[in-house]
Amino acid sequence: MATVTSYGAAEVVTGSCHLLAIEHGPSILVDCGMFQGPEEERNYGRFGFDPSEISYLFITHAHLDHVGRIPKLVKEGFKGVIYATEATRDIAEIIMLDSAKIMKEDFETNFRKAQRRGNEDEVRAPLYDEDDVEATFDLVWEHPEYDSTVEVQEGLTVTFRDAGHILGAAFIEITYKEDGVERTIVFSGDIGNDNTMVMQNLQKCKHANYLYVESTYGDRNHKDVEASIVEFKRVVIDTLRDWGNVLIPSFAVERTQEILCILKEMHDRKELPQCKIFLDSPMATRATEVYNNYSHLLSKQCQDYKKRDGTVFDFENLIYTPDVKASRAINDVDSRAIIIAGSGMCTGGRIIHHFKNRLWNPKNAVIFVGYQAVGTLGRHIVDGARWVKIFHEDILIKASVYTINGFSAHADQDGIIKWISQMEDLYRVYLVHGEEDKQVILRSVINNALEKKAHIVEPEEVIYLG
Repeated sequence: MATVTSYGAAEVVTGSCHLLAIEHGPSILVDCGMFQGPEEERNYGRFGFDPSEISYLFITHAHLDHVGRIPKLVKEGFKGVIYATEATRDIAEIIMLDSAKIMKEDFETNFRKAQRRGNEDEVRAPLYDEDDVEATFDLVWEHPEYDSTVEVQEGLTVTFRDAGHILGAAFIEITYKEDGVERTIVFSGDIGNDNTMVMQNLQKCKHANYLYVESTYGDRNHKDVEASIVEFKRVVIDTLRDWGNVLIPSFAVERTQEILCILKEMHDRKELPQCKIFLDSPMATRATEVYNNYSHLLSKQCQDYKKRDGTVFDFENLIYTPDVKASRAINDVDSRAIIIAGSGMCTGGRIIHHFKNRLWNPKNAVIFVGYQAVGTLGRHIVDGARWVKIFHEDILIKASVYTINGFSAHADQDGIIKWISQMEDLYRVYLVHGEEDKQVILRSVINNALEKKAHIVEPEEVIYLG
């Protein structure tokens, strides 16, 4: 009997890692992501399985919490075949290389500090380095097209369908045979909202016997995206007219591209006051280039931009800052600048330097357009902090702070329920990628509204697919 064991994203949002073991067949890993936030320590533990015994790795999409431990998997013995859309592969390479770079820098910083204390042996080595990332991309990669069913081996097929989450994202339908009976299990990865500015809509899933579905926002519905765009525009216009600056901590993949589309639309409609717009993130710049290369997978509006301008995102006054010198030069702009920089949760990156230089000015505004995890600087500011410590200096927050929640790339409760309701022959729903309190609420809605049995998956719980 086939089993699924979740070695990540069980009763937590991050660390996606699900092992499908088919009796008398192959072992398939779906995602191998990093744990983030309070669960980070788990990244350094051993896998609960032997990586060398995994035949195939299927990747839903390229966010760090879905791909971040793949080089570690390879380092510890995985030599199988990787299946991912071509766009996912390109973004995953950016994500993994950036992860390796950050871990190396953190290690070197911590090692120097430990040397001064005489306890350098306590400093833990990075999970992997750039050589391990290179080894990952030296493996065999297969790139299924959306909606094209691929025979992995006899009796086993896989179909990738557009999840509408980020570029290249897919929910994955795996069909296998056991004792002559055909079964289909679907792993949602992260599924997106309809009607975003950048991505195409989430596809229907017509058939599934077993469903592993994300539940990140299973307890609530998002604010209307149109209302969020109106609010975003109002804050930008008002701040610039008051000769202030707008700081936007933004995730490099998807959120940055959505913000650029909104600003480009404002520019086209002459809604945007005269200003300079800086994309101050090398990682976001590289990701934006990949999005531009795969414009045929984006929304109709983005495709129209590409046909008209030859580029999806570029427009007058948008400035890319590829190096530290260009980033520092932003400090010379006193007013009417829009600065988009990472990291999205303000845990590092260039946004920290801009905070140090501009948080104290009451004319400026900070717009948070993404989730801020507990324990991050971003969350501290969102929760109303008056002072923050940046580079050992106490900074008084006088800038206006706005949180605009309608830009989520995840489906909300209504979106998840609508998606599940379209599936035929569904025996059981398994909830992953969510905090337990939110999963309890979503489980109740699924049980009552859809009359389907939903189960909250526990860490390393073995689920038998009977």
